[in-house]
Amino acid sequence: MIKTLSKSREIEWDLWVENAEKYPDKEAIVHWVAGEEPFRWTFSSILKAAESFAVGLKKRGVQRGDVCATVIRHNKYFYPIYLGISSIGAIPAALAYPNPRLHPDKFRQGIEGMSKRSGLDWILTEREISEMIEPLITEKNSTIRGSFFPLEWETDLKFEGKEKELINQVRANIKSSDPVLLQHSSGTTGLQKPVLLSHKAVLDHVKNYGKAIDLSPNDKIVSWLPLYHDMGLIAAFHLPLAFGIPVVQIDTFEWIMIPSLLLEAISKEKGTLTWLPNFAYNILTDKVHDEELKGISLESMRMFINCSEPVRDRSNKIFYERYKKYGVKENSLSSSYGMAEVTFSTTQTPAGEIIKKLNVDRQKLSQGIVKITDSGENSRVCVSSGKVIDGCEVKIIDKRGNDLEEGRVGELLIKSVSLFDGYRNYPEKTSAVLKDGWYYSGDYGFCYEDYYYIIGRKKDIIIVAGNNIYPEDVEDIASNVEGVIPGRVIAFGENSKELGSEQISVVAETKISDEEGQKKLTLDIIKAGMTDDISIKKVYLVPPRWLIKSSAGKPSRKANRKRLLGRSRLLVKKRTY
Repeated sequence: MIKTLSKSREIEWDLWVENAEKYPDKEAIVHWVAGEEPFRWTFSSILKAAESFAVGLKKRGVQRGDVCATVIRHNKYFYPIYLGISSIGAIPAALAYPNPRLHPDKFRQGIEGMSKRSGLDWILTEREISEMIEPLITEKNSTIRGSFFPLEWETDLKFEGKEKELINQVRANIKSSDPVLLQHSSGTTGLQKPVLLSHKAVLDHVKNYGKAIDLSPNDKIVSWLPLYHDMGLIAAFHLPLAFGIPVVQIDTFEWIMIPSLLLEAISKEKGTLTWLPNFAYNILTDKVHDEELKGISLESMRMFINCSEPVRDRSNKIFYERYKKYGVKENSLSSSYGMAEVTFSTTQTPAGEIIKKLNVDRQKLSQGIVKITDSGENSRVCVSSGKVIDGCEVKIIDKRGNDLEEGRVGELLIKSVSLFDGYRNYPEKTSAVLKDGWYYSGDYGFCYEDYYYIIGRKKDIIIVAGNNIYPEDVEDIASNVEGVIPGRVIAFGENSKELGSEQISVVAETKISDEEGQKKLTLDIIKAGMTDDISIKKVYLVPPRWLIKSSAGKPSRKANRKRLLGRSRLLVKKRTY
């Protein structure tokens, strides 16, 4: 078990330097590309490369406190570029590289929105997208002062003479309360909320979270997660770098195309830890063929940590059943709950413990009451996201702000030593969620015997005849209907003037295109809801890949509802019963 980080190192750069001195030849980051020999950064070599990029940044006018947005594909030099930005007191912000499905105008609008709200100073990118970036620099009111192409720079630069004295002074004056990174909360639009975190917040968090997962020097993280998302950035980047343990980084888009890459990397690298959003369990179960698993062993893994959305019991079950013969242990399936605003995690299932789950009465749950019951048509399986980690406090409140006792459903409020200070340049959004030191998460859940269960987003709850219907329940039901692409479903509420209430609508992706087949599928979805006493009034059937995803890779209810109820609704089949 790794007990603590060095108390003398309160700045991340200092800690990275210390690790390079302690473990110069130990692997730090293993950069994976499909079909190629992995590139292996050691703690000493990555620091040397970071120093070279730091010199390049200083020569081009980057100053302490400047925000440097990196828009770079999966590249072995991304990591030392990121470290180099931090080493001179500037603030790195990892942003998503435009993908083929993202229109150039949409990408530019996103960067433009971030520049005006987040206050981006410099864009570090690739020449291939320079034409998309350049108009943003000359645009009126843009904060962006210029763009660089660091992948084209020399890689053996050093601070020397007067430059070395000046940069040493800068580093010596960096305080633990100074910002170390800017990350954007998950969302589907370019105007994602900017979260600025300090050295202290990040280091306190990785220390507490490392304890929660029983981190040891023998651990090795394997990840395909994007580094522009808090789960990938903190759990699979800052955490291992701080503790001096290796991490294997896989290209997110390669993983989407070839999900077996994660399993191959775990097997070959003897990985022990990985974090996965819930939908990834479904993909790994459904999209990996048996012939891709020849020679695969997952016995080294001690934790697959389900995080980023409410944990689905079915996803855990099908994943375990598929991969137990390859060495997956039941107690290696773990869970966590967190968000960018608290750096990363708030709760975690203790290492080696089987995830706790409860069968609860669905009708009572819709009324905010947790009633344990037998499994059956009118029950819901709630899966725990674990216990509160050190440095965090959680309480649950009702609509009037009153504290709720155990077994009652309400909004989760969080207090943490790693809590953000507010959304940068968003005082109105900050005041809406930060009150008296508590962060109002917008998530609904309950506590039972010290374990926390997250069941949905407050803004997504559908209120039907006074009862709260959680869209996750509806989506699970529809996903299990034959003909629906599993996991490619969203549910939301539409106002009904006739009922004076909301009614449940479902959007489901399907490969079925003929009229009779779609009519049958619609009825099957509605019947599936009826068996669980859920009345689905409208079904919209859409083709594969129609649903818009959030930056975390999940179908977005808000964005898809807006798309569906706008002009695009004419392009899909709607049936009401």
